[in-house]
Amino acid sequence: MSFHLALQEHQAYLMHLPTLQPAIEAAGQCLLQTFRQGHKLLLCGNGGSAADCQHIAAEFVVRYRKVRAALPAIALTTDTSILTAHPNDFSFDTVFERQVAALGQTGDCLLAISTSGNSPNIIAAVQQARRQHLHTIVLSGHEGGRLAGMAEHDIIIPGSVTARIQEMHILIAHWWCEQVEQGL
Repeated sequence: MSFHLALQEHQAYLMHLPTLQPAIEAAGQCLLQTFRQGHKLLLCGNGGSAADCQHIAAEFVVRYRKVRAALPAIALTTDTSILTAHPNDFSFDTVFERQVAALGQTGDCLLAISTSGNSPNIIAAVQQARRQHLHTIVLSGHEGGRLAGMAEHDIIIPGSVTARIQEMHILIAHWWCEQVEQGL
């Protein structure tokens, strides 16, 4: 694929975002309220989405655009001891669920990212978060997969190209970072 075609494909995905604006804005307000009320954000995802979780957590803990107080955001994708011990002793399908059980408290928020919407470990984490009365935000693609409708805030990027879906996810997350900084 030429760079020009990649840009065209990216632009086509961008065209879907205005229809998702109410859901994106509502999730942004949820994040702002989570931090305003002194709660934390937990993030989980696999592969490129795991990297996005780390990226987003860093934006909240360090800063996005403004120098400000650190915000409590934890990427559940970073502790190699947990990420290897839990699957060894139990199952990779519950690695994030276990961390939500240990770290999540009522009023916290889980941001779960799954491009396909079908990752068993992400589904289990969202279910655990709901049991513990955490706010839940899901970023997914395709048609949402099995995650569709599971979260309080469900943002599904229509389409099937993983790279383009992930580009939309990070664009949305960056906007959330900006909204939180402005709102605080």
